[in-house]
Amino acid sequence: MTLVEWAQKVCAELELSDELGKADVDRILDLAKDAAHSVARPAAPVTAYLLGIAVGRGADPAEAASAVSALALEQAPRSADGA
Repeated sequence: MTLVEWAQKVCAELELSDELGKADVDRILDLAKDAAHSVARPAAPVTAYLLGIAVGRGADPAEAASAVSALALEQAPRSADGA
């Protein structure tokens, strides 16, 4: 089973009418990666959940994910040489 198929099964189980496609899954995974690598691993599911709340309240998924990814990347530790 693919992640998209899994997401669609979850949507059906939760009676969510919106269809979830590969672009949506990829967006969520990218956001989770940024949160996990730049903040802390447990930040990934929490961040994805908060994105879901924001989208449920009307936020644009792409814009919200982009803004939160940028916020997460700002949290990444800097190396000694400033990179």
